[in-house]
Amino acid sequence: MVINILLVYLTDFPVNKVFYSVFISAAWFIIAASLGFYEVYRYTKVISILNCAMKQGILFTLFCLALAFSDSEDSSFKKIILFTSTSLFIILIIKLFIYFFLKKYRVLFGGNFRTVVLLGNNKSINPLQLFFTENPDYGYKLEKVFDLGHDKRNHLSESFAFVLEHKIDEIYCSMGDLTQKQINDIVYFADNNLKTLKFIPDEKQILSRNFTFEYYDYIPVISLRNILLDDTLNKVVKRVFDLLFSVIIILGVLSWLIPILAIVIKWESKGPLFFVQKRNGLNYKEFNCYKFRSMELNDQADLEQVSKNDIRVTKTGRFIRKTSIDELPQFFNVLLGQMSVVGPRPHMVSHAKMYALKIDKFMVRHFIKPGITGLAQTKGFRGEVETDVDIINRVKFDIFYMENWSILLDIKIIFITVYNTLKGEEKAY
Repeated sequence: MVINILLVYLTDFPVNKVFYSVFISAAWFIIAASLGFYEVYRYTKVISILNCAMKQGILFTLFCLALAFSDSEDSSFKKIILFTSTSLFIILIIKLFIYFFLKKYRVLFGGNFRTVVLLGNNKSINPLQLFFTENPDYGYKLEKVFDLGHDKRNHLSESFAFVLEHKIDEIYCSMGDLTQKQINDIVYFADNNLKTLKFIPDEKQILSRNFTFEYYDYIPVISLRNILLDDTLNKVVKRVFDLLFSVIIILGVLSWLIPILAIVIKWESKGPLFFVQKRNGLNYKEFNCYKFRSMELNDQADLEQVSKNDIRVTKTGRFIRKTSIDELPQFFNVLLGQMSVVGPRPHMVSHAKMYALKIDKFMVRHFIKPGITGLAQTKGFRGEVETDVDIINRVKFDIFYMENWSILLDIKIIFITVYNTLKGEEKAY
């Protein structure tokens, strides 16, 4: 908004042509995405914000100058500099206002905080403990410290119980004070209980895995799992893509398909047009998932998956399931923000509870929104879950998707899904 308003009043660009507004806005966001301009966290330093803003301003100015003098000889150098510097100044003021407002809000009202626990020997975790207690403006509330200097096993089980009982958000562990087995136990616990886990490295350790380093003041902290969709800009890009795609499908397809299927489905069997089922979504929260009804009304719909040659499926249902038409109402879920076009497929509540108990890292899938289609489905793991291997592979691909997301990957998955659907591959749920 700032850029486009100032573009009208401070430059010589022919603003009556939409091309300039779109091109300059796109350039701003591309540069911002490359530099991480919008990646401001509670532990980010002001100097880092200013440093990134300076790079953003320089690259954006160079782009605008190149565009102006390659397209128009009448462009004013002074006006372009005024436009880019004023735009950056206003945007930076807004960013810093939000940044300092949140810091003050955390101190005065105790809001916007995350509860944490520390695990390790006193010597290892003392710097971070002091940081949490002396910097309330960062928004971390230290609930308890578990000293692993003596009985590590009992302290681990005690800490796990405490984390669950008090609904702790993040767990910080000193890597040098833990054995590999204990680290594996903590990783297993965090992954299967939707807890953010971060490690404090020992200065003598050499890390063989590509962890994400973050700095709280000058204290290095390692984030175990780098979920790209936690970044604000990535969230915005994915949400805009989901909104545009869902609106196109709803207006272009469902607007005329719903009346037709309403007649056909209700003519063949009694019952509603839509089948509504509770499923687990972001952060394991339940939501109503919509589908076109493909089965006769029955009491086992929320307990038993549909299998091949299932007698509950109607003739119309067989067709719409084979072509995946029954999934199209889930674009309403996307529009409501409960799902994404691409993401881990949501499971019915009863099955999600079962898999959470028996399948390692199953709960990790719920760190992001579920999708109408996903990477696992394009790799052949769709339909009925016949063995544990099926769900294990789905979890593997879903986690890979979370840690390697890009908008191009989403587009690729959509194209593969459409291709597989046109081939007539039947699914079970």
